[in-house]
Amino acid sequence: MYEQLALYIDGEFLAGEGRRTQDVINPATLEVLGQLPHATEADLDRALASAQRAFESWKHSSPMERSAILRKVASLSRERAQEIGRNMTLDQGKPLAESVGEITSCAEHADWHAEECRRIYGRVVPPRNPNVRQFVVREPIGVCAAFTPWNFPYNQAIRKIAAALGAGCTVILKGPEDSPSAVMAIARMFHEAGLPKGCLNVVWGEPAKISDYLIRSPIVRKVSFTGSVPVGKQLAALAGAHMKRVTMELGGHSPVLVFDDADVGRAAEMLAKFKIRNAGQVCVSPTRFYVQEKAYEEFLARFTEVLKGVKVGDGLQEGTQMGPLAHERRVPAMSKFVEDARQRGGKIALGGEPMDRKGYFFSPTVVTEVPDDSMLMTEEPFGPLAPVVRFKDTDEVLRRANSLPFGLSSYVFTNSLQTATKVSNGLEAGMVNINHFGSALAETPFGGIKDSGIGSEGGLETFDGYLVTKFITHV
Repeated sequence: MYEQLALYIDGEFLAGEGRRTQDVINPATLEVLGQLPHATEADLDRALASAQRAFESWKHSSPMERSAILRKVASLSRERAQEIGRNMTLDQGKPLAESVGEITSCAEHADWHAEECRRIYGRVVPPRNPNVRQFVVREPIGVCAAFTPWNFPYNQAIRKIAAALGAGCTVILKGPEDSPSAVMAIARMFHEAGLPKGCLNVVWGEPAKISDYLIRSPIVRKVSFTGSVPVGKQLAALAGAHMKRVTMELGGHSPVLVFDDADVGRAAEMLAKFKIRNAGQVCVSPTRFYVQEKAYEEFLARFTEVLKGVKVGDGLQEGTQMGPLAHERRVPAMSKFVEDARQRGGKIALGGEPMDRKGYFFSPTVVTEVPDDSMLMTEEPFGPLAPVVRFKDTDEVLRRANSLPFGLSSYVFTNSLQTATKVSNGLEAGMVNINHFGSALAETPFGGIKDSGIGSEGGLETFDGYLVTKFITHV
């Protein structure tokens, strides 16, 4: 059975009950899975009031209490991974193995925050006057409004919820209307884990209206958003106008630097498999492939060969390696990238067209000889498209890699320690992965620079956006 969809406000699950609803569609089969209720203004006001009321007590809760609830959710996540993963595949489209893997890996995020919330320390500042005592404490900022995307519906929601609750804040979360089942599952698990009512509220509706209403409310003191750069800038501007703190994890256009001295065949295989993860609908997906001249032909041949063998299909079918795009609108968007590349002299080495089958499928695509000013090299494709181009030397490729306003993730393949050091220092990105893919672990910070965002999630930095600093001095 697909997840029962509802609002979650003040500890209650609220179904349609006369509210406007929208269809939730399976992108692989176009089947209607369920009806998602949209929040009314009265619902939003109730969520705001309950979050504020809950904060007055939750902010004083013991870290041990917060930790216990987060650990219970981690345990429930592991127990229910198959069920939650299946529903995620139904409404988001990714292969079942990827969906289940998202759930189990995110149990670690709940565990990490459960442990780290017990270590939110202050400090004593030595006084100039021996009769004075000076110390610094860190306190929860207040009610948080969080907005999470459809590509990793469980991952993005649990990161924000665990950080906010672990810090002693309360949360109103607007999840992705296109893939809501994972967020509903999270709400049910926190409910069962004994989270006091009002500490977590889940609402749905027209994104622009919900975000505007919540951010303008004087009750909300922190905004956390994961999504596109244009929307992130709009929300950050609105939050800034009301002097509210933000965490923004926005889009990227991740460069890949493959040097002549790399294990070229291994790099090509790893990158091809990583490229098709979630059909390329990943903010840290490798999207601009720069390959040094001597390695180019070998890389292109092996990279294309691996992608050619990828099994594309319904994520619930055995052996599927890549599912559909999540939305109907993404298919013509992919075609637009390809057509622009063709017009600018690009050559299609593989794919390049929608797949002739039911659902929102686009074939894995490799484009060569594409200029740096093309759409594919300057705008995030967010799909299974891979432009592969040549470069001559390190200085040139760093200049080209850093030429865009994005700075989220990057990837480097080289066996030279000197080269690895130079490019890791030179790349303008929040995350640099050398010879493997090592980002997004619970214990490591995840975030970008430049237009790719503000702040980090995970790692020791995880609570920074949810705490305020208070200095206390007395005699």
